[in-house]
Amino acid sequence: MRTASLSIDPAFVIAPVNRRTFGSFVEHMGRCVYTGIYEPDHPSADEDGLRTDVLELVRELGVSLVRYPGGNFVSGYRWEDGVGPVEERPTRLDSAWHTIETNAFGLNEFSRWAHKAGVETMMAVNLGTRGVQEALDLFEYSNHPGGTTLSDLRVSHGVQDPHGIRLWCLGNELDGPWQLGHKTAHEYGRLAAETASALRQRDPSLQLVACGSSHRQMPTFGAWEATVLEHTYDQVDFISAHAYYQLEDDDLASFLASSRDMDDFVDEVVATTDHVRAKLRRSKRINISFDEWNVWYREESRQLRAGWTAEDWEVAPRLSEEPYTVADAVVVGSLLLSLLRHSDRVTVACQAQLVNTIGSIRCEPGGPAWRQSIFHPFAQASRLARGDVLRTVLDAPVHDTARFGQVPSLDAVVTHDAETGEIAVLAVNRHPDEALTLEVDLRAFPAARLTEASLLSDDDWRATNTQQQPDRVAPRPNPRVSLEDGTLRAVLPAVSWSAIQLGV
Repeated sequence: MRTASLSIDPAFVIAPVNRRTFGSFVEHMGRCVYTGIYEPDHPSADEDGLRTDVLELVRELGVSLVRYPGGNFVSGYRWEDGVGPVEERPTRLDSAWHTIETNAFGLNEFSRWAHKAGVETMMAVNLGTRGVQEALDLFEYSNHPGGTTLSDLRVSHGVQDPHGIRLWCLGNELDGPWQLGHKTAHEYGRLAAETASALRQRDPSLQLVACGSSHRQMPTFGAWEATVLEHTYDQVDFISAHAYYQLEDDDLASFLASSRDMDDFVDEVVATTDHVRAKLRRSKRINISFDEWNVWYREESRQLRAGWTAEDWEVAPRLSEEPYTVADAVVVGSLLLSLLRHSDRVTVACQAQLVNTIGSIRCEPGGPAWRQSIFHPFAQASRLARGDVLRTVLDAPVHDTARFGQVPSLDAVVTHDAETGEIAVLAVNRHPDEALTLEVDLRAFPAARLTEASLLSDDDWRATNTQQQPDRVAPRPNPRVSLEDGTLRAVLPAVSWSAIQLGV
């Protein structure tokens, strides 16, 4: 069995673990909202129509913030439709997902849900079909205490205290031709700068996210970021990044190495932002909000959308309800490692999405809720990654992939909490069929002791969790982990995610 070695030292730190790394995403897409987080007739529904079984899983997942209400959906959304008496709200056609939007769930319902879930709200504004004035109106309704028309309207809707939303997205994926209100980089950059400047006149302390490229393969990638930031650099705090990955042509080896693409993506966006910083001679740095990422089998979604007709509009249809596999969970784990490894510049991230539609959580109308395979790496990383992300020295065997060439078979991130002394070792074996041994040099931590060691793996990497077998894929104790003479040793099967915690 081949061996990978990892050396760490508490003096070599990348950055603190940012809790905002563990964000998620709720969009009015498919069943994420309706029969997902919101189902008034469900046996578990509370007084606000919120599914408490889903809320419990959201808390267990360890989500820190949630981006809302989109996504593609936001580029045609009128926020006013979703406030006030439900019986008076208009029903609209949503062009983004070819659905009927009842608007039974809107800003105030989401804010109540976010409070119960214990998450921060990341609010997206419509800069596709709308602009500066509508963003200001939404801010006034949401955040102003009272004494104005829109803030008093909120109070009349039963919400006395302002929502106090601090983090705002200036539109969504407006480089994409599929997006309502698609714009050139100059058009979007100017609109985003005007909107950001207007919002900062209302509240200079807001944190604002400008739209980056919809994905790294966009023909305008890089040039889009540079142009947008030349317009917005002084007004915004973040540039967004979006990436989705999927198994293609049964090429498991390349799929398991997907985080190599994310690593390169982050490095390229950082290089672009820092180029603009130098060009403009600014002192502040723009960080990355990686506010859409996940495994998503988008070809099936594209085929479905290609078949839509003018007659088949539905309320909350089943869209992209992926049955996530063991391999998908390992890839999600490796993407989390990439985000943590870049904690010095990726300071916000949102896994898209939360429930049903490409979600970590699945549920049925009137029925149960359960954890998808990808739920577990996220929940463990959110729980265990504390303190600082350490800079590691990795010596690992490599294997060939069709897409990325040779890649290390092991990827890992180590965090250290100086206050508690706890160490978390999060690792993936991304070799498609060979186990390996991980050895971690802990000489810099002489008081360390092993407290927890779990493994997510299965003889069938295509295994999934279902309503009938909700726990088929889940972390199990790993008996092949030991700590002796300052060295942590763990045997990691092929296609596996591992979480190891050390105390003092």
